[in-house]
Amino acid sequence: MENNQNVPQDHTTKYESEPFTKQPQSIPGSEQQLAPKADHGETSYRGSGKLKGRKAIITGSDSGIGRAVAIAFAREGADVLIAYLDEDDDARETARYVEEAGQKAVLLGGDIRSEVHCREIIDTALSEFGAIDILVNNAAFQMSRPSLQDVSSEEWDRTFKTNIYPMFYLCKIAEPHLKPGSTIINTTSVNAYMPKPTLVAYAATKGAIQNFTASMAQLWGEKGIRVNCVAPGPIWTPLIPSTMTDEQVKSFGQDVPLKRAGQPAELAAAYVLLASEGSSYITGSTIQVTGGTPTI
Repeated sequence: MENNQNVPQDHTTKYESEPFTKQPQSIPGSEQQLAPKADHGETSYRGSGKLKGRKAIITGSDSGIGRAVAIAFAREGADVLIAYLDEDDDARETARYVEEAGQKAVLLGGDIRSEVHCREIIDTALSEFGAIDILVNNAAFQMSRPSLQDVSSEEWDRTFKTNIYPMFYLCKIAEPHLKPGSTIINTTSVNAYMPKPTLVAYAATKGAIQNFTASMAQLWGEKGIRVNCVAPGPIWTPLIPSTMTDEQVKSFGQDVPLKRAGQPAELAAAYVLLASEGSSYITGSTIQVTGGTPTI
Protein backbone atom coordinates (compact mmCIF):
# COMPACT_ATOMS: atom_id res chain seq x y z
CA MET A 1 0.00 0.00 0.00
CA GLU A 2 1.47 3.35 -1.01
CA ASN A 3 0.04 6.74 -0.14
CA ASN A 4 1.53 10.17 -0.70
CA GLN A 5 1.36 11.75 2.74
CA ASN A 6 1.64 15.26 1.29
CA VAL A 7 -1.44 15.10 -0.93
CA PRO A 8 -4.93 15.48 0.61
CA GLN A 9 -6.97 12.32 0.13
CA ASP A 10 -10.41 10.95 0.93
CA HIS A 11 -9.62 9.43 4.31
CA THR A 12 -12.50 6.97 4.10
CA THR A 13 -10.93 5.31 1.06
CA LYS A 14 -7.26 6.07 1.59
CA TYR A 15 -6.56 2.38 2.17
CA GLU A 16 -8.86 0.32 0.01
CA SER A 17 -8.63 -3.45 0.32
CA GLU A 18 -10.73 -6.58 0.31
CA PRO A 19 -12.33 -7.46 3.65
CA PHE A 20 -9.78 -8.81 6.10
CA THR A 21 -9.85 -12.57 6.54
CA LYS A 22 -8.82 -14.86 9.35
CA GLN A 23 -5.41 -16.37 8.76
CA PRO A 24 -3.28 -18.90 10.60
CA GLN A 25 -1.12 -16.82 12.93
CA SER A 26 0.41 -17.86 16.20
CA ILE A 27 0.26 -15.25 18.98
CA PRO A 28 1.41 -12.44 18.77
CA GLY A 29 1.54 -12.81 15.00
CA SER A 30 4.07 -12.04 12.29
CA GLU A 31 4.38 -9.35 9.63
CA GLN A 32 5.84 -12.00 7.34
CA GLN A 33 2.51 -13.83 7.30
CA LEU A 34 0.12 -10.87 7.45
CA ALA A 35 -2.30 -10.53 4.52
CA PRO A 36 -2.95 -7.95 3.29
CA LYS A 37 0.35 -6.36 4.21
CA ALA A 38 0.22 -3.40 6.56
CA ASP A 39 1.59 0.02 5.70
CA HIS A 40 4.26 1.21 8.15
CA GLY A 41 5.26 4.23 6.09
CA GLU A 42 7.99 2.35 4.26
CA THR A 43 7.46 4.33 1.05
CA SER A 44 5.59 7.34 2.35
CA TYR A 45 7.07 8.76 5.55
CA ARG A 46 9.37 11.73 4.96
CA GLY A 47 11.49 13.02 7.81
CA SER A 48 12.63 16.58 8.45
CA GLY A 49 15.18 16.25 11.26
CA LYS A 50 12.74 16.62 14.16
CA LEU A 51 14.61 14.00 16.23
CA LYS A 52 18.16 14.53 15.00
CA GLY A 53 20.69 13.04 17.41
CA ARG A 54 18.08 11.48 19.71
CA LYS A 55 18.38 7.97 21.14
CA ALA A 56 15.17 5.95 21.34
CA ILE A 57 13.94 2.67 22.81
CA ILE A 58 10.76 1.23 21.31
CA THR A 59 9.27 -1.97 22.73
CA GLY A 60 7.33 -4.16 20.33
CA SER A 61 9.02 -2.46 17.39
CA ASP A 62 9.50 -5.57 15.29
CA SER A 63 6.03 -5.10 13.74
CA GLY A 64 2.81 -3.12 13.69
CA ILE A 65 2.68 0.30 15.30
CA GLY A 66 6.15 -0.15 16.77
CA ARG A 67 7.70 -0.69 13.34
CA ALA A 68 5.97 2.40 11.94
CA VAL A 69 7.28 4.46 14.86
CA ALA A 70 10.81 3.07 14.41
CA ILE A 71 10.81 3.98 10.71
CA ALA A 72 9.52 7.49 11.41
CA PHE A 73 11.96 8.10 14.28
CA ALA A 74 14.90 6.97 12.16
CA ARG A 75 13.88 9.17 9.25
CA GLU A 76 13.64 12.06 11.71
CA GLY A 77 17.24 11.41 12.78
CA ALA A 78 17.03 9.10 15.83
CA ASP A 79 18.94 5.93 16.59
CA VAL A 80 16.60 3.13 17.68
CA LEU A 81 16.82 0.14 20.01
CA ILE A 82 14.32 -2.38 18.66
CA ALA A 83 13.01 -4.38 21.62
CA TYR A 84 10.91 -7.40 20.70
CA LEU A 85 9.92 -10.86 21.94
CA ASP A 86 11.21 -13.50 19.52
CA GLU A 87 10.06 -12.45 16.03
CA ASP A 88 13.62 -12.26 14.67
CA ASP A 89 12.76 -11.93 10.97
CA ASP A 90 10.33 -9.09 11.59
CA ALA A 91 12.82 -7.33 13.88
CA ARG A 92 15.59 -7.56 11.30
CA GLU A 93 13.26 -6.04 8.71
CA THR A 94 12.57 -3.08 11.00
CA ALA A 95 16.30 -2.70 11.60
CA ARG A 96 16.90 -2.61 7.85
CA TYR A 97 14.63 0.41 7.47
CA VAL A 98 16.29 2.18 10.39
CA GLU A 99 19.75 1.60 8.90
CA GLU A 100 18.62 2.64 5.42
CA ALA A 101 17.67 5.96 7.00
CA GLY A 102 21.30 6.32 8.09
CA GLN A 103 20.66 5.60 11.76
CA LYS A 104 21.93 3.00 14.19
CA ALA A 105 19.63 0.05 14.91
CA VAL A 106 20.16 -2.19 17.93
CA LEU A 107 18.20 -5.45 18.10
CA LEU A 108 17.32 -6.95 21.47
CA GLY A 109 14.96 -9.90 21.78
CA GLY A 110 13.48 -11.07 25.06
CA ASP A 111 10.44 -11.13 27.29
CA ILE A 112 9.64 -7.72 28.80
CA ARG A 113 7.55 -9.40 31.50
CA SER A 114 10.93 -10.00 33.14
CA GLU A 115 12.32 -7.13 35.19
CA VAL A 116 15.79 -8.53 34.51
CA HIS A 117 15.23 -8.24 30.77
CA CYS A 118 13.90 -4.71 31.15
CA ARG A 119 17.13 -3.80 32.90
CA GLU A 120 19.02 -5.35 29.98
CA ILE A 121 17.10 -3.11 27.58
CA ILE A 122 18.10 0.03 29.47
CA ASP A 123 21.70 -1.11 29.97
CA THR A 124 22.04 -2.01 26.29
CA ALA A 125 20.70 1.36 25.16
CA LEU A 126 23.15 3.16 27.44
CA SER A 127 26.03 0.99 26.25
CA GLU A 128 25.20 1.33 22.54
CA PHE A 129 23.95 4.92 22.45
CA GLY A 130 25.43 6.55 25.55
CA ALA A 131 22.05 8.07 26.44
CA ILE A 132 18.29 7.57 26.40
CA ASP A 133 16.17 10.46 25.12
CA ILE A 134 12.94 8.68 24.17
CA LEU A 135 11.25 5.60 25.63
CA VAL A 136 8.21 4.23 23.80
CA ASN A 137 6.31 1.61 25.80
CA ASN A 138 4.39 -0.03 23.00
CA ALA A 139 4.51 -3.84 23.31
CA ALA A 140 1.16 -5.41 24.15
CA PHE A 141 -0.78 -8.66 24.41
CA GLN A 142 -4.49 -9.25 23.99
CA MET A 143 -6.98 -12.07 23.56
CA SER A 144 -10.62 -11.75 22.56
CA ARG A 145 -12.98 -13.83 24.72
CA PRO A 146 -16.81 -13.98 24.61
CA SER A 147 -17.15 -14.59 28.35
CA LEU A 148 -15.25 -13.87 31.54
CA GLN A 149 -15.36 -17.63 32.14
CA ASP A 150 -13.16 -18.04 29.06
CA VAL A 151 -10.42 -15.83 30.50
CA SER A 152 -7.97 -18.00 32.40
CA SER A 153 -6.00 -16.74 35.37
CA GLU A 154 -2.84 -17.35 33.34
CA GLU A 155 -4.12 -15.21 30.47
CA TRP A 156 -5.17 -12.41 32.83
CA ASP A 157 -1.72 -12.51 34.39
CA ARG A 158 0.04 -12.50 31.03
CA THR A 159 -1.97 -9.52 29.81
CA PHE A 160 -1.11 -7.35 32.82
CA LYS A 161 2.50 -8.50 32.96
CA THR A 162 2.99 -7.66 29.27
CA ASN A 163 1.00 -4.43 29.02
CA ILE A 164 1.58 -2.58 32.29
CA TYR A 165 4.37 -4.13 34.39
CA PRO A 166 7.15 -3.34 31.87
CA MET A 167 6.22 0.36 31.88
CA PHE A 168 6.90 0.44 35.59
CA TYR A 169 10.13 -1.56 35.24
CA LEU A 170 11.52 0.44 32.30
CA CYS A 171 10.60 3.88 33.65
CA LYS A 172 12.03 3.10 37.08
CA ILE A 173 15.27 1.68 35.71
CA ALA A 174 15.66 4.47 33.15
CA GLU A 175 14.86 7.35 35.52
CA PRO A 176 18.41 7.99 36.81
CA HIS A 177 19.61 8.27 33.21
CA LEU A 178 16.89 10.55 31.83
CA LYS A 179 17.80 14.20 31.40
CA PRO A 180 15.50 17.23 31.11
CA GLY A 181 13.96 17.10 27.66
CA SER A 182 13.55 13.33 27.69
CA THR A 183 10.15 11.96 26.72
CA ILE A 184 8.14 8.84 27.52
CA ILE A 185 5.35 7.76 25.17
CA ASN A 186 2.98 4.99 26.21
CA THR A 187 0.61 3.20 23.85
CA THR A 188 -2.84 3.02 25.37
CA SER A 189 -6.02 2.34 23.34
CA VAL A 190 -9.49 3.53 22.48
CA ASN A 191 -10.46 0.67 24.81
CA ALA A 192 -9.38 2.82 27.75
CA TYR A 193 -12.39 5.01 26.91
CA MET A 194 -14.83 2.59 25.26
CA PRO A 195 -13.88 -0.90 26.46
CA LYS A 196 -15.08 -3.83 24.41
CA PRO A 197 -16.69 -6.58 26.50
CA THR A 198 -14.66 -9.19 24.61
CA LEU A 199 -11.38 -7.55 25.67
CA VAL A 200 -11.84 -7.36 29.44
CA ALA A 201 -8.21 -7.94 30.42
CA TYR A 202 -6.71 -5.86 27.62
CA ALA A 203 -9.07 -2.92 28.18
CA ALA A 204 -8.33 -2.94 31.91
CA THR A 205 -4.59 -2.64 31.24
CA LYS A 206 -5.15 0.22 28.82
CA GLY A 207 -7.09 2.12 31.46
CA ALA A 208 -4.20 1.48 33.85
CA ILE A 209 -1.76 2.87 31.29
CA GLN A 210 -3.76 6.10 31.08
CA ASN A 211 -3.57 6.55 34.84
CA PHE A 212 0.09 5.55 35.05
CA THR A 213 0.87 8.16 32.40
CA ALA A 214 -1.05 10.91 34.20
CA SER A 215 0.70 10.10 37.50
CA MET A 216 4.16 9.99 35.94
CA ALA A 217 3.63 13.29 34.12
CA GLN A 218 2.97 14.96 37.47
CA LEU A 219 5.77 13.11 39.23
CA TRP A 220 8.40 13.92 36.61
CA GLY A 221 7.18 17.34 35.50
CA GLU A 222 9.67 19.25 37.63
CA LYS A 223 12.44 17.06 36.22
CA GLY A 224 11.65 18.33 32.74
CA ILE A 225 10.64 14.83 31.59
CA ARG A 226 7.39 14.63 29.66
CA VAL A 227 5.11 11.55 29.72
CA ASN A 228 2.26 11.13 27.24
CA CYS A 229 0.09 8.55 25.51
CA VAL A 230 -1.15 7.65 22.06
CA ALA A 231 -4.53 5.90 21.95
CA PRO A 232 -4.98 3.90 18.73
CA GLY A 233 -8.31 2.70 17.46
CA PRO A 234 -8.58 -0.42 15.25
CA ILE A 235 -5.18 -0.72 13.56
CA TRP A 236 -4.29 -3.56 11.19
CA THR A 237 -1.35 -5.40 12.77
CA PRO A 238 -0.39 -9.09 13.20
CA LEU A 239 -1.98 -9.05 16.66
CA ILE A 240 -5.45 -8.81 15.09
CA PRO A 241 -5.68 -12.05 13.08
CA SER A 242 -3.70 -13.93 15.72
CA THR A 243 -6.05 -13.06 18.60
CA MET A 244 -9.53 -12.51 17.10
CA THR A 245 -12.28 -14.68 15.62
CA ASP A 246 -13.07 -15.00 11.91
CA GLU A 247 -16.06 -12.65 12.18
CA GLN A 248 -14.16 -10.09 14.23
CA VAL A 249 -11.33 -10.00 11.67
CA LYS A 250 -13.74 -9.76 8.73
CA SER A 251 -15.53 -6.72 10.19
CA PHE A 252 -12.43 -5.19 11.78
CA GLY A 253 -12.52 -1.39 11.74
CA GLN A 254 -15.85 -1.07 9.96
CA ASP A 255 -17.68 0.31 13.01
CA VAL A 256 -15.72 3.59 13.27
CA PRO A 257 -16.86 6.83 11.59
CA LEU A 258 -14.20 6.52 8.86
CA LYS A 259 -15.56 2.99 8.18
CA ARG A 260 -12.19 1.29 7.90
CA ALA A 261 -9.29 0.02 9.95
CA GLY A 262 -6.28 2.25 10.33
CA GLN A 263 -2.75 1.43 9.22
CA PRO A 264 0.33 1.66 11.47
CA ALA A 265 1.71 4.45 9.27
CA GLU A 266 -1.23 6.64 10.29
CA LEU A 267 -0.02 6.75 13.90
CA ALA A 268 3.65 7.53 13.33
CA ALA A 269 3.25 11.32 13.20
CA ALA A 270 1.56 11.35 16.62
CA TYR A 271 4.55 9.62 18.21
CA VAL A 272 6.97 11.92 16.40
CA LEU A 273 5.10 14.96 17.70
CA LEU A 274 5.20 13.72 21.31
CA ALA A 275 8.90 12.84 21.01
CA SER A 276 9.88 16.20 19.51
CA GLU A 277 10.21 19.78 20.68
CA GLY A 278 6.95 20.52 18.89
CA SER A 279 5.17 19.16 21.98
CA SER A 280 7.33 20.86 24.61
CA TYR A 281 4.28 22.00 26.64
CA ILE A 282 2.39 18.72 26.33
CA THR A 283 2.61 16.22 29.18
CA GLY A 284 0.09 13.93 30.81
CA SER A 285 -1.91 14.02 27.59
CA THR A 286 -3.24 11.49 25.12
CA ILE A 287 -3.44 11.81 21.35
CA GLN A 288 -6.39 9.75 20.13
CA VAL A 289 -5.98 8.15 16.69
CA THR A 290 -9.26 6.29 16.56
CA GLY A 291 -10.79 6.77 13.13
CA GLY A 292 -13.36 9.03 14.71
CA THR A 293 -14.51 6.89 17.62
CA PRO A 294 -15.31 9.41 20.37
CA THR A 295 -13.24 9.40 23.56
CA ILE A 296 -15.26 11.96 25.51
